[in-house]
Amino acid sequence: MKENLLHFIWKLKLFSFNNLQSCSGEPIQINSVGIENFNAGPDFLNAKIEINGQLWAGNVEIHLNSSDWYHHQHEIDENYDSVILHVVWTHDIDVFRKDNKPISTLELKNYVSAELLVNYQELFDKRKHWINCENSISTIDSFTLKNWIERLYFERLEQKATYFQEVLNKTNNNWEATLFVLLAKNFGLKINAEAFLNTALSFDFSTLRKVAHNQQQVEALLLGQAGMLFEVVENEYFKQLKNSYNYLKVKFKLVSISKNEIHFFRLRPNNFPTIRLSQLASLYHKSQNIFSEIIEIEQLEDFYKVFNVSTSDFWKTHYTFQKESKKSSKKLTKSFIDLLLINTVIPLKFMYLKSMGATDYSSVISIIEQLKPENNTIISKFEDLKIESNNAFETQALLQLKNEYCSKQLCLQCAIGKELLKS
Repeated sequence: MKENLLHFIWKLKLFSFNNLQSCSGEPIQINSVGIENFNAGPDFLNAKIEINGQLWAGNVEIHLNSSDWYHHQHEIDENYDSVILHVVWTHDIDVFRKDNKPISTLELKNYVSAELLVNYQELFDKRKHWINCENSISTIDSFTLKNWIERLYFERLEQKATYFQEVLNKTNNNWEATLFVLLAKNFGLKINAEAFLNTALSFDFSTLRKVAHNQQQVEALLLGQAGMLFEVVENEYFKQLKNSYNYLKVKFKLVSISKNEIHFFRLRPNNFPTIRLSQLASLYHKSQNIFSEIIEIEQLEDFYKVFNVSTSDFWKTHYTFQKESKKSSKKLTKSFIDLLLINTVIPLKFMYLKSMGATDYSSVISIIEQLKPENNTIISKFEDLKIESNNAFETQALLQLKNEYCSKQLCLQCAIGKELLKS
């Protein structure tokens, strides 16, 4: 038995209410189990319980054993003076308050069904599983799963918003600058995300706006601040960029990043940092008010128009400075734009709408529901378990489920885990 399971049983009232009695034989009737307390103090607050015909309003403390009351030194803590019922799995000692008055104790194991305990043991089976409920998740009814998926997606948005707020603070509440920083991180993909983020944060967004009319200077700014123009390369375009960057460095008093590791290894050529930074430069050469545009957009096709950019001419025949390649346009693909929408644009739009007091997020949901489901290992594993996704809304929710619940063994906080335990 685990204490978190006891909390779960008490909170959801998964025990028999018939003929409840305290360990001293007092009849107990539970009118309200109270509200779970996640801060210091008793586990459940404001419960209403009849003990021996007397209605009490107060708090409930839960332990595996009665003696844990003394192990935790509650008898000398005034926060526990208001406890009206001590709920335990095993009663091994009588418990008293600080004033030596006895506290009624309910030994819960006498009222919990064996089936629930079997379900719990099966859910947390020690044998190696990808997720605990992989043998039974497909049995969850569609109504429960659909509601949980929706909640998981908004939980993921809130989680992203917390990080986005940190970036917003760093940009002095400049939404356009925040979008630029977050887009830069996404353009770096997983391998170069941190390096691109540091690059975007290494200069003021106003600097980019001042040079945005000149595409080469925007490219020089980004490549230079990323630390990619410090080597000696016998290439005319490289020399032009380096000269432009040295000019910008003096003019805007730019501070170079002391160490910024940019990686090419294990990347497909179209994802090389040179290509992605050139595309980002083209995007901000095209428009410096992208945030203002995306806030007004409600149609998916209009998002694709905003991000309809390619590299500068040099990179159409190169992937690196040193070697020429077959000419290609190197435009942002729809699949890459979808990643930008999923990971940056939609969450930031949600965050902005929320900050403006909005309660209707249908415009946000409608866009992500139009995006194709993501294709990765986690989503494939869920498909193997007969949990299929129709769009990116659902795949994002499943990623949240796996990373924040399954991997952390938080089955008792998961709607699926709860349903399986109760079934």
